[in-house]
Order: sequence, then structure tokens, then C-alpha cells
Amino acid sequence: MTLALFDLDNTLIGGDSDYLWGDFLVSRSVVDPVQYQKRNKVFYQDYVSGNLDAEAYLRFALSPLVNIEPAQLSQLHKEFMLERIEPIWLPAAESLVEKHRSAGDKLAVITATNRFVVEPIVRRLGIDQLICSEPELIDGRYTGDFVGTPCFAEGKITKIREWLSKSSQELNGQELGSAWFYSDSHNDLPLLKKVANPVAVDPDDKLKETADRQGWSIISLR
Repeated sequence: MTLALFDLDNTLIGGDSDYLWGDFLVSRSVVDPVQYQKRNKVFYQDYVSGNLDAEAYLRFALSPLVNIEPAQLSQLHKEFMLERIEPIWLPAAESLVEKHRSAGDKLAVITATNRFVVEPIVRRLGIDQLICSEPELIDGRYTGDFVGTPCFAEGKITKIREWLSKSSQELNGQELGSAWFYSDSHNDLPLLKKVANPVAVDPDDKLKETADRQGWSIISLR
């Protein structure tokens, strides 16, 4: 069994679900349309440039969940899936996932985006294992905080090692040394450098430069 890891945003889907969720909330007037959009754009530019404060961003992204009833959150996410995720769905990504599934590989999505936003997307892809940033829940309500390590940059290595330690029996000792990892972002270079088979997917400029220099595979799912 080989481990196949996939980033989600701009890799298996043709956009950034975290940013799009914030934009969706703005469109529904759930958050302040001026201030929230402004901060959302600043954080996204920090992400693109590699300067994101992951903890500050997570608290910002999770803050709107605090005062919304769970039933309303569920309905909003269903509408979000239809309006924002379906238009950026990538059939080629589904084919890639199926290729690894047919080969008997163990599949997992590893993403910096929080579980509330991404879990239904990953379920739609038919992938059971999700490694992500974890929102704090108390009595079924989001607190606006997170638990554990943000699943971003070097944090992805921490999270995957925690996951592997819990899954070692199922994976028969599988380690990163023989794994695949597909990503679009230079923010994922720490983990890409740890796996046997790093693949740059529609990469940003910094990742493409590194992939070219290292001789890594470069593919497009667009």
C-alpha cells in the first residue's frame, strides 16, 4: 500500500475554498461586507506571498461560525457547495484520485483550510481521510478558536506525523519516504520535500521554479 496525499485548494479544486467561503459570507451579509472582505483579501495575499500568520488567519476565518446556529450553518454550506464549489470542480482531479484508488493506495487530503469548510468537499471527492486545521467545538458550537497545530507549511509535517502514528497499523508502517503528495503551492514545500513522489499541480511560480530545479513532476488538472 502506498500513501497518496492531496492538497485541496487550487489542486483538487480550481480555487481556494477558504477564501471563497469568506466571499460567500460577504455575499449573504453574514459578516460586515467591507471590513471582512478587506481582511480576507489581505490574508489571501499573505498566503500567496508565503507570509501568512496561520493562527491569526484561522481565528479570523472561524470567527463568523460562532454566532450562527448549527442548522443555519449546515444550510449555508449546502448553498456554498452549489454556488461556489461546483463551478470550480475538476473532473481531471476526480480521475487522478480514482487512479490512485484503483491502484490500492491509501488516500488522504491534507489542507490548511478548516474542517467545517472542507469536510463536505472531501466527502464529495470520495476520500475518507482528512488532515486539516481543526476548529474548536464545545457543546456542538464553534468557539472561534482552533485546537492543535494549524495544518499549514511546516505544520503539515506535524499533522501528517500525528496521523501516521495513529494509522500505523492500518498502513503497515507506511511512511512519507514512499508517499505521493500533490500540491499547487510553495507553502507546501516542507512536505513536498519529505515525500518520495512530489508532484506540482498547476503550480504557483515559486513552486514551479523549485519543481523545475528538482526535476519533480509538473501536471495540470485544469
